Amino acid sequence: MAVILDILLFVTLCALLIAGYPVALTLAGTALVFAALGLALGVFDWTFVTFIPQRIFGTMTNEVLVAVPLFVFMGVMLERSRVAEDLLDTMGALFGGLRGGIGLSVLAVGALLAASTGIVGATVVTMGLISLPTMLRRGYSPALSSGTIAAAGTLGQIIPPSIVLILLGDVISTANQEVALDFTARAALEEKGLALREVVSVGDLFAGALLPGLLLVGLYMIYLVGVALVRPEAAPALPPEDRLTLGTGLVPRLLSALLPPIGLIVAVLGSILGGIASPTEAAAVGAVGAILLASFRVGDAGPLRRALVIGATLALVGLLVLTSVVDLRLARESLPPGDRIGIHAAFVLCGLLVAGLAVGLVRLFTLGILREVMRSTAEISSMVFVILIGAALFSLVFRGLGGDEAVQALLTGMPGGVTGAVLIVMTVMFVLGFFLDFIEITFVVVPLVAPVLIAMGVDPVWLGVMMALNLQTSFLTPPFGFALFYLRGVAPASLSTMSIYKGAVPFVLLQLLMLGLVALMPGLATGLPDRVAGP
Repeated sequence: MAVILDILLFVTLCALLIAGYPVALTLAGTALVFAALGLALGVFDWTFVTFIPQRIFGTMTNEVLVAVPLFVFMGVMLERSRVAEDLLDTMGALFGGLRGGIGLSVLAVGALLAASTGIVGATVVTMGLISLPTMLRRGYSPALSSGTIAAAGTLGQIIPPSIVLILLGDVISTANQEVALDFTARAALEEKGLALREVVSVGDLFAGALLPGLLLVGLYMIYLVGVALVRPEAAPALPPEDRLTLGTGLVPRLLSALLPPIGLIVAVLGSILGGIASPTEAAAVGAVGAILLASFRVGDAGPLRRALVIGATLALVGLLVLTSVVDLRLARESLPPGDRIGIHAAFVLCGLLVAGLAVGLVRLFTLGILREVMRSTAEISSMVFVILIGAALFSLVFRGLGGDEAVQALLTGMPGGVTGAVLIVMTVMFVLGFFLDFIEITFVVVPLVAPVLIAMGVDPVWLGVMMALNLQTSFLTPPFGFALFYLRGVAPASLSTMSIYKGAVPFVLLQLLMLGLVALMPGLATGLPDRVAGP
């Protein structure tokens, strides 16, 4: 009876979510109803429900999840500061002389925005509004234009720092800890000669997804160049008067458009991969950097304010450098002269950073930008955490009804062993991605299957990267891909829905190719995390 209730619980949840009911309330409400049914039938222990306050407290005190609102803030702030628009204009004018040049620019900017914001919806909408009319006006094929923009927008799923990777990293880290504490599972792995990763962090997933993400961008660009060579009328070059040359201020415009976002990306990802900062600390660096960048770019700030913001930016860079070369801890019995000088320098830099940050915040508040960014950040972050709490209750009830044992029995009994189990999980997640948001899949499905797969010997970092790529592919696949819905919402009426679908299909095939490459060569996902972690 408990197994039947588990199946009905999952099916009912999916049906209600597809019907459009609020996610968090549906998760919690469905779980409570089936908990009551299980209790009435004598197959459920209500003690499982009493664990929910501890789960909520653990969620709210989870330092890793603090990175979510910080990265959301960074992404929304960069969106409001017109970084995407400047990037697209500059890159389009630079490469527009080539066939397919505007498309290549869209892909390059999509990769930069993915590494700057990590928010798929915002990237697709922003690039659809800015570049789609330009591509259509310049004679680009409607299908190629829409497919390129949708594919570039979904890069935020896989290129770090990504909200998807943060949430996946936290869930998979918990699953890995569950297996590590299960002595039976560890013994079974040791018998097979397999080693369990002692610790899995969000930084590991960031490092693991970086190379596949960049390779995926490369595949997109190769396809676009191929289309431009085979069908030049589908991706024409810009006329000479619209191209950017050395005589038209190329270098200053490039520096102004490219350096700030690239510098911010290097500061965030470099501090994580270099071991200088945790993902949460790097997210704080990104949020501060986004404030400084936005306050410098919007409106006419005046020379004094601009000087303070530039000084604060340099101070932020100086603090990162000091942190990497000097031990800045104060709670020590004795301080070497070099460390003492570094600590005093850090205090000075902190003062300069605070001054510039205060000027920037006042500037953004006066222009009304800060209020909009804070509201958007609060809405998105609240949605994530409320869904997480509802998913925690759902998970407790599912396990209380014996669902974890049923999932384990199902996956371990699959023909093909580990390969068959991974294949069925990826297929289910791909199909669910048509109807459910990545947050729901991450919090509902992944906690159920990840511990089982890890206990079967699947590398958790590789598994996380594969899941992220899988969800990205699902988000782009017609007819239900979320990225296509976002693009349809901002595309002109003259662009047919069928053109959007046709344009997305080649990029879906490229993403499936990338999934296959990572599946066949796990080192693409695990090589960099292992190198960063060291021996």
